[in-house]
Amino acid sequence: MTEPATAPEANAVQNDAPEAEKPFKVEVVIRRYNAETDSEPYWQSYTVDMYSTNRILDALHQIKWEQDSTLAFRRSCAHGICGSDAMRINGRNRLACKTLIKDLDITKPVYVEAIKGLPLERDLIVDMDPFFEAYKEVQPFLQATDKPEKERIQSIADRAIFDDTTKCILCAACTTSCPVFWTDGQYFGPAAIVNAHRFIFDSRDEEASTRLDILNDKEGVWRCRTTFNCSEACPRGIEVTKAIAEVKQAVLRGRR
Repeated sequence: MTEPATAPEANAVQNDAPEAEKPFKVEVVIRRYNAETDSEPYWQSYTVDMYSTNRILDALHQIKWEQDSTLAFRRSCAHGICGSDAMRINGRNRLACKTLIKDLDITKPVYVEAIKGLPLERDLIVDMDPFFEAYKEVQPFLQATDKPEKERIQSIADRAIFDDTTKCILCAACTTSCPVFWTDGQYFGPAAIVNAHRFIFDSRDEEASTRLDILNDKEGVWRCRTTFNCSEACPRGIEVTKAIAEVKQAVLRGRR
């Protein structure tokens, strides 16, 4: 039977335990806007207590719940799957729920603003309708006339061709990082092309040529200037620029 630790031994064990992390101050500067009261957006500063494992989303929650309930932003799953909390953090498109405080330079203020290129509605919220209209226009769904009795069989090799573009969560981080999209509201944008790619190269789909015709428009793939902003911005690590290049090649071939 194990003897209970004596008082000196117990104190030694306690002293060896790692010291709990203490919170530290972080200044978060948010670009605010309310169409009902503001003629122009403005920057507002907040100071929050954070830990290194906290995320920007945690900072926004603390501000909204404890300091300023008027702050408006979107979020849902908080785990990088729903894509609803895309925003510009220190000038880069990121998901607030995946951006750790420890990965930022907190010796300076952290600047947070809405993603660019879409109409600003309030604070960190933009109108996503133009984004989803472009998405719907490329017909992002399987189209096949055959009626198999069981599932449509696909080889591992055929699946691998478009596997990367199945990861898109429609957060708009790639599209709103694109300089062409900022200046030309008619451009389909990277996210729409990525989702077209997913079905263009799916061996089970029969309407690849239809989507290629859609993207062979003046506002389609040829508006891409290959700046790689979209690939850098994607929180899922999709090689967006590569996917766009593959669609361009398919357009030139006239087939996938």
